[in-house]
Amino acid sequence: MESLQSAPKATITFLPHRLNRQPVVVRGLTADELWICTGLSAAIGLILGVPLVCLTSSIAMVPTMIVLSIAAGLFFGGGLLRRQKRGRPETWLYRHLQWRLATKYPHVSRQLGIHGLITYSGFWVTRRGDA
Repeated sequence: MESLQSAPKATITFLPHRLNRQPVVVRGLTADELWICTGLSAAIGLILGVPLVCLTSSIAMVPTMIVLSIAAGLFFGGGLLRRQKRGRPETWLYRHLQWRLATKYPHVSRQLGIHGLITYSGFWVTRRGDA
């Protein structure tokens, strides 16, 4: 019994605080943010490419516009998101998007399951009333 109590305990002397963070992949974007930025840019490229097919009568304009818009989206969108996220907590972007959906599009937020977000805007009173 005494040998178990006198043996040194195997404890962790430090706790890594970046263990559960997503790594930065490209231009300050994590993998999830990269997929979102790439998907939105590709959709914009598709929307821009379809009218160009009618104007130039070349089907190659669609993939060309998709590739160009993804490159521009990653370059400009990555820089914009990096500036927006600077000095804020890791989950700021996701909570900000949830707040935007909940305040601007409440029906969409209910469909996505974000309806539980508190969106009260006003002054909080900390003392009791005169009632």
